[in-house]
Amino acid sequence: MCYDKGMAYLYETHLHTCRSSGCASARGQDYIPYYRDAGYSGIAVTDHFYRGNCAVDRDLPWREWVKEFCRGFEETQEEGARRGLDVFFGWEETFEGDDYLVYGLDKAWLLEHPEARSWTRADQYRAVRAAGGCVVHAHPFRQHSYIRRVCLAPSLIDAVEVANAGNREQYYDALALRYAVKLGLPLSAGSDIHHLDQAELGDLYGVYLEEKPENSSAFAAMLRNGGNRGPAGLKTAAGRLESRGDEAIGLPVKIMDRNEALISRDFWDFLEQG
Repeated sequence: MCYDKGMAYLYETHLHTCRSSGCASARGQDYIPYYRDAGYSGIAVTDHFYRGNCAVDRDLPWREWVKEFCRGFEETQEEGARRGLDVFFGWEETFEGDDYLVYGLDKAWLLEHPEARSWTRADQYRAVRAAGGCVVHAHPFRQHSYIRRVCLAPSLIDAVEVANAGNREQYYDALALRYAVKLGLPLSAGSDIHHLDQAELGDLYGVYLEEKPENSSAFAAMLRNGGNRGPAGLKTAAGRLESRGDEAIGLPVKIMDRNEALISRDFWDFLEQG
């Protein structure tokens, strides 16, 4: 499901480096040749943030922590500039096993916001949006041993990652697509890449944008405002989103309002009622 490459710009939205993500094995700069060869215009580095599987020592003072956290991005950006590939800054924050990709902010902004360490989902969304950024719910229906429940906060996101190359079951993506369509939110896709072997295999996802973003803020605005054309603007594996998305969810579900108060524990009822 994608455009002809001559009609749009292709971007990776979900990438981890070993410098800042504890579960990654590749340096950000090592990915650059693979994305260039695959026809990408750019990538977003989204290392695991403070409450996720971050590689940076949380005992560091905030300013030192931010400087170390940003090194994975900065090294990647330097190599991207040398090779002609855009590299944008972002991060992935974790709450109760639910993960959110944040785009459009920068190191200077983080340095001035030490309260980010203790944000709720609502705090995160309000602060990021006030600064012109974007929040995307990453792989919302992933089921894994470390995830206790599916947590959905539809009023606290700008878009939904409906295709994630790291999802082991295809129907996780199909459920995310049904959810995003029900909400009328923009769609995103990402590789969730942590290791070079995934790039070597060419198992890379992303979004096609009609315009080339000038910077991270413009990239965030395009994702937030539907700068890609819905499902037709996604790069995924063939047939990835063809499941009906009506499979049983094997975990408890918690759906929250904008203040994180419980709305429902029944996803199918939520889909019916809206």
